[in-house]
Amino acid sequence: MKTSKVLYIPKGSINEIISHLKAQNYNVSKLDSIVLRLIGSPQSGWIDLDDNYLSKGDFLYKITRAKAALQDITLIPGETTYIFLNQLAKKLKLNRNKLQLAYEMYSKHEEGAFVPDTYKIPLGIKENELIKLLLQQSKKRMKALSFKFFANYDDKKWFQYVAIASVIQKESANIEEMPIVSSVIYNRIKKGMKLQMDGTLNYGKYSHIKVTPKRIREDKSSFNTYLHEGIPKIPICNVSFEAIKAAIFPAKTPYLYFMKSKNGTHDFTRYYSTHLKNIKRATK
Repeated sequence: MKTSKVLYIPKGSINEIISHLKAQNYNVSKLDSIVLRLIGSPQSGWIDLDDNYLSKGDFLYKITRAKAALQDITLIPGETTYIFLNQLAKKLKLNRNKLQLAYEMYSKHEEGAFVPDTYKIPLGIKENELIKLLLQQSKKRMKALSFKFFANYDDKKWFQYVAIASVIQKESANIEEMPIVSSVIYNRIKKGMKLQMDGTLNYGKYSHIKVTPKRIREDKSSFNTYLHEGIPKIPICNVSFEAIKAAIFPAKTPYLYFMKSKNGTHDFTRYYSTHLKNIKRATK
């Protein structure tokens, strides 16, 4: 039998597992379910088969005995997919280009399709299977949250909120600030003001690059909110559910400006004159 070295076995009865394997184009039958009942029940989870070619007997034996080693991979809120794929390639010793191609193949969205979390990744998994696994788990959790808020899931509508949440994620000093930052975004858009937020320029490979006046002048991408009006059409990064909640339920404030204070949080204000004073105080 030809197989991937690392195989996922879902929870369920032996007959259900045989049906799952058949759906994955494995050459198994009802007779094999009888064999499995004699040698032992298959383990659920990730199985390390240790080879791409096995006899039917070895295949059935290994899915009842073997377990794949798992490694934790953490995607932090606000990180870009570009940087995350770099981390996956380095930590799991995978091909960076193959990861990128797999992401472009299986994701409908250029950015923001992953849910930040700590994932348990089976060692030996291939690039395609890893990206499918991460996207499937993320989509499942996004749908669950959408049903909680809206009683349905509309992909286009959801990722409009993800785009707003990505700006909130980049700009907020903490979770408590997120609804307030969200209110500033909505207030500025309502008044026809450009967002003019540095965090929108921390996209892709620029995730951890300090935004300078020179960069603001020279970056012509759609992420430059000093140049373009409104929210970037594509999310800037992968976002936490706290940021999405803030995007859906902004605080009600009159604020139009905010400036990072010396203690790391932000001073919010309605008036530009006060904002200038906050800038002067913060930059002394």
